[in-house]
Amino acid sequence: MRSILDTHSLIYCGQETRVIPKILGIRNLWKKSILEWDRLISDGITEIILDSAIQAFIYEILVRHSQYANILCDKDPFVLKYAKYISTLFTNSKFLFLIRDGRAVIHSIMTRNVTITGFSLTDYRKNLKLWNKGIDIMVKDCRMIGTSRCLSVYYEQLVLHPKLTIENILKFLDIPWIDNVLHHDKLIDKRILLSITEHSSDQVIKPINLEPLTQWIGHIPDDIKREIDTLAPMLRQLGYDTQSDMPFYGIADHFVINNTIDIKRNASFWNEKMSRYARRLSNITFEETKLYEINKDKE
Repeated sequence: MRSILDTHSLIYCGQETRVIPKILGIRNLWKKSILEWDRLISDGITEIILDSAIQAFIYEILVRHSQYANILCDKDPFVLKYAKYISTLFTNSKFLFLIRDGRAVIHSIMTRNVTITGFSLTDYRKNLKLWNKGIDIMVKDCRMIGTSRCLSVYYEQLVLHPKLTIENILKFLDIPWIDNVLHHDKLIDKRILLSITEHSSDQVIKPINLEPLTQWIGHIPDDIKREIDTLAPMLRQLGYDTQSDMPFYGIADHFVINNTIDIKRNASFWNEKMSRYARRLSNITFEETKLYEINKDKE
């Protein structure tokens, strides 16, 4: 999604900032702790002061982190968990809520060794519960903000029908269509800059293709499949088929099918290119990445 948006001359997202979700998480912990919040207020640090400071912090990061564009965006994963709060800080802001099959999300986290606070690299059961909790919060916040400011986009439909899906996104953002958005791979290292610290960088270099949709199939343990509706009830609420061993997401556009065929025919070329963008840092647990503080909700 980020790479697609960055192809448009009116938008700039850039790489993950990591610090924006962290400051939002810290503010959330202050607010949830009655003792800490009362201390701040009694010392003259009012909610208005804090909100003004956090607004300025986020604004400075976005402006100085970005290339000039009419629309600046932040693509730190799970910032949408704080969407209701952010919408009060930035009254003209809009949110794109990218929804993906939770089984694919968890499989990707575990197989790519993405270290996230609270998540396990071996426990599907624990991870699906955490995914369910996080996605539930974001669905509720998106609905609360309203359809004029929060657009839900299904990852699977973005892959299967990119032109229609991106047209809807650009209409929501009130910006014109340009053909570049269908060819983000041609602008890698030109307009689109990738980070060697992000786990997905070696994947987004490819054109839009079908491979990511089904990579998780056949890897979910049988006992987890039997419990899936209990572990992650949000899957069914979001419309995903939890009964079939091979869920059907839809028929892809010819454009996407042709991209997929080309990638398979030129596997050695793409594998070599992927190796140049593979994450080079050792796995380190960053509390600010992805589902930041999602496991802290009990506190």
